[in-house]
Amino acid sequence: MRKEFSEAIEKLGAADEKLVFITGDLGYNALENVQKTLGPRFINAGVAEQNMVGMAAGLAYRGYKVFCYSIAPFIVYRCLEQFRNDVCLHNLPVFLVGNGGGYGYGIMGSSHHAIEDMAALSPLQNVKCWVPAFADEVELSIESMVREARPAYLRLGYGKNAPSFERESGSFRILRTYPDAQGTVVALGPVAQNVLTALEQSGQPWNVLTALTLPLQLTDEVATLLESAGHVLVAEEHVSIGGLAQQLSVQVLERGLSLKSFKSLRAEGYPGGLYGDQAYHQQRSHLDPDSIVQALTL
Repeated sequence: MRKEFSEAIEKLGAADEKLVFITGDLGYNALENVQKTLGPRFINAGVAEQNMVGMAAGLAYRGYKVFCYSIAPFIVYRCLEQFRNDVCLHNLPVFLVGNGGGYGYGIMGSSHHAIEDMAALSPLQNVKCWVPAFADEVELSIESMVREARPAYLRLGYGKNAPSFERESGSFRILRTYPDAQGTVVALGPVAQNVLTALEQSGQPWNVLTALTLPLQLTDEVATLLESAGHVLVAEEHVSIGGLAQQLSVQVLERGLSLKSFKSLRAEGYPGGLYGDQAYHQQRSHLDPDSIVQALTL
């Protein structure tokens, strides 16, 4: 998704002289086109994420729309206080962009993983988090972030282009539905591709939804869809606390929906204390296609 991101920023930056891009000394061989297009509006703040967000807040206060880019754990955890106090409480248009969300940086280990980022950011005042499941959702997300001009976080991963989808509803994209659906799978981010692979393998008629934004906006349409199918399976490369599963379950309870079952497949951290590539961590967390097939068995 990094390629789609840089192309979208280049396009928007060329059209809007109030758009500023700040990187925390990352993005080589990916952002040179953005640097060329934006010129002095492209700033390398160095390995100083807290200062980068403070500077972004000052620029936003003066009327600029500012993107702050790094890998996901660096842009989220290192500068959480600055983002909360300087940006969110003042409702400024500063947009954090984290590449390699979830286990995206694989063998580099826990210091380079972001499996609690939604829990850290989505409860903050005025924030909207964007988690594209597919590469062609990146430009849509960025355009919406700039248009809404409020604090935001964009979590990038590796994704193919989206399959055809039926419609959007609140936070959700409804990819497919069946009149005789056995249940509904709700996925967060690129792990949706593993869900689609699992459903192709199993041949079972499950509704498929992705959550594009958090905090979760559960519409009446989606609530009815969940209740009518009865069984719900959530898949996310994020811990369940503060993530999609917890946010969805709270709203299900508040609405008094009657479900037959609710399962959560989520990032399990580091069972056994070992590191591997992203596929390894997905398998250990039961987020690989084969594990999802098993979870679909009622």
